[in-house]
Amino acid sequence: MIPYFNEEGSADAVNGRMGPDVDPRLAEIFTALVRHLHAFAKEVHLTQEEWEAGIAFLSRTGQICSEERQEFILLSDTLGLSMLVDAINNRRPLGATENTVFGPFHVDGAPVRQMGDSISLDGKGESCLYEGRVIDLNGEPIDGATVDVWSDNAEGFYDVQQPGIQPKWNNRGRFVTGSDGKYSFVGIKPVSYPIPDDGPVGKMLSHLGRHPYRPAHMHYMVTAPEFRKIVTHIFVDGDPYLESDAVFGVKKTLIASFEPIQGDIAWRSPFDFVMVPEEHRS
Repeated sequence: MIPYFNEEGSADAVNGRMGPDVDPRLAEIFTALVRHLHAFAKEVHLTQEEWEAGIAFLSRTGQICSEERQEFILLSDTLGLSMLVDAINNRRPLGATENTVFGPFHVDGAPVRQMGDSISLDGKGESCLYEGRVIDLNGEPIDGATVDVWSDNAEGFYDVQQPGIQPKWNNRGRFVTGSDGKYSFVGIKPVSYPIPDDGPVGKMLSHLGRHPYRPAHMHYMVTAPEFRKIVTHIFVDGDPYLESDAVFGVKKTLIASFEPIQGDIAWRSPFDFVMVPEEHRS
């Protein structure tokens, strides 16, 4: 233990004050946090004014949080930390469907619908047929998989953002696969939209020369007994924001084709989901 603080041994001085009975995992996390935080301040020669600006930024971030808005999660998203934590905790073998960020707009208990049903309740937007299979790593179909889907509407808003304007459960639904592992439903071709940028995180993005937009995507959460849950999106191929997603959610394997088709439905997007057994850890 270093009894007195000095610049050279600053991190050791702080970490040395930790008590002997601290939870081992908590001690591991805080020791590393202090070490990296102090190294950062030394590397950039952080000034007093910059430190105070940082404290003010974090204070404003907390002050804007509410039950409807979590600015700290938005900060984590835009710094790529949310995606990094997701990647660390969802490593999968080659060929398995990759995860991406969950997002703030999922709602539990969406209606279970029949295969082929439409989830678009407001009748707006370009209709799209989504179809494919839920399979394992050997290409075998998975019976009884639940495919939970949700997307924005034609104006780029989720139903929970517009209560009283959009119908409840608009662009949401759950579909349960049969023995063939197939799923299909009709939604809309999603549109790109900006994350909330009227708060401190939006100002941060502006100062960094970054835009707030997410590329168009459909959300999926796929679950099945004895298989690891998939939380992911499929992204519209050709979207202008694919390579600059504000929250770094795009992975190359998740870019899906959207093919124009003839008839009452304007588009078709085929995509298969490949699950790994629950016990598999790579």
